[in-house]
Amino acid sequence: MRLQVKGKNVEVSDSLKTYAQEKLGKLERHLNDAARLELELAVEKNPSISENQIAEGTIWTKGPVLRARESSPDMRASIDMLVEKLERQARRYRDKRRRSSARAGSGGAEVETIPVVAEEESPVIVKTKQFAVKPMTPEEAVLQLELIGHDFFVFQDAETTDVNVVYRRRDGDYGLIEPQL
Repeated sequence: MRLQVKGKNVEVSDSLKTYAQEKLGKLERHLNDAARLELELAVEKNPSISENQIAEGTIWTKGPVLRARESSPDMRASIDMLVEKLERQARRYRDKRRRSSARAGSGGAEVETIPVVAEEESPVIVKTKQFAVKPMTPEEAVLQLELIGHDFFVFQDAETTDVNVVYRRRDGDYGLIEPQL
């Protein structure tokens, strides 16, 4: 498996690269067909939170592309959590490939299956929030987003009366989500 480690807003030291190689080496036993693995380490500064150390991994296999992203105050902890998540996805991918090849070998018609990679744990809603949705333009919503310091802002479009969302993209620009009915 070829590993490429990149840094974004952070210099990747040799010790950090060696640590990542050791941890990500666990994935090889699950992914013998992995063409390459790309690890991007980044530091995000959010005014409302302290620095976030982010580890984002992408694995290109013969089948699906496996991706995961984890963040914590410590880069090594982020790498550890990332490896756990990628290992779950890789195990699921490997098991589905074995099941599909066993079915194909049992005399039935061979059907190409594309494994779907999903999390084993179902998400849990830990907080519910209610607020008044005010009519405004997307530009006004971006200003509100900046004022409150969040990553997204829900508002009612003044022209269409639809509920929309503006959000801050990782590249620093903004996105707008509009419902399509």
